[in-house]
Amino acid sequence: MAQAQVSRALCVCTTLEEFPEVHDLALRFGNIWASVGVHPDNEGVREPSVEDLVSLGQLPRVVAVGETGLDYYRLGDRTLADMQWQRNRFRTHIRAAQHLQMPLIIHTRSASADTLGVLKEEGECGQSGAAGGVFHCFTESREVARAALDLGFYISFSGILTFKTAQDIRDVVSMVPLDRILIETDSPYLAPVPYRGKQNSPAYVPLVAKQIAGLLDVNVKVIAEATSRNFDVLFSKVKMNVLP
Repeated sequence: MAQAQVSRALCVCTTLEEFPEVHDLALRFGNIWASVGVHPDNEGVREPSVEDLVSLGQLPRVVAVGETGLDYYRLGDRTLADMQWQRNRFRTHIRAAQHLQMPLIIHTRSASADTLGVLKEEGECGQSGAAGGVFHCFTESREVARAALDLGFYISFSGILTFKTAQDIRDVVSMVPLDRILIETDSPYLAPVPYRGKQNSPAYVPLVAKQIAGLLDVNVKVIAEATSRNFDVLFSKVKMNVLP
């Protein structure tokens, strides 16, 4: 990260079982922060309560709730009705984030209508008391991006932008205001070209920034400065938890 001039990163939690390890990274390194949450696709793990998430979210260096959301990609022989447990888990995260006034990290795959619907039902409409947050590793349509922006959310793009098959996602970039764009790697997956298929790393974030700069026809420094500023604004607790 240092060699690539990546100054800071958010380490995202996907199960409560792994939270101590994620949190330890944030405590040991002054340029890493942590989230707390249970990924929607994780089954057979400890189910979070609002109380669990609120308690862990108050620890030093924790700046977001998630990864959370909905994922219907691996339904198999299940119906959407069978996925009520996911929607319940999602609501738990939203309510905890609202209590903490801390942003949500939203995952949505093959479930955008329900994801947006649950957010609206839980009061995530950009009004007072809403948690807000980011639709991370965005792979949805322009319509979904517009709806997320209208709800006050940021849009985060990953190394997928560099894939030849990702023109639809590249088309979304131009419609997202510069003050609402974030960049990420979604490590250890989805390494950008020319590292596709290998283990990803936060050090590859500049490759995502370079791709966006090319799409918007601006200097990569513009993207670096904007996304760094957006990170600080969204995860504002970062400024209050800087290690000496």
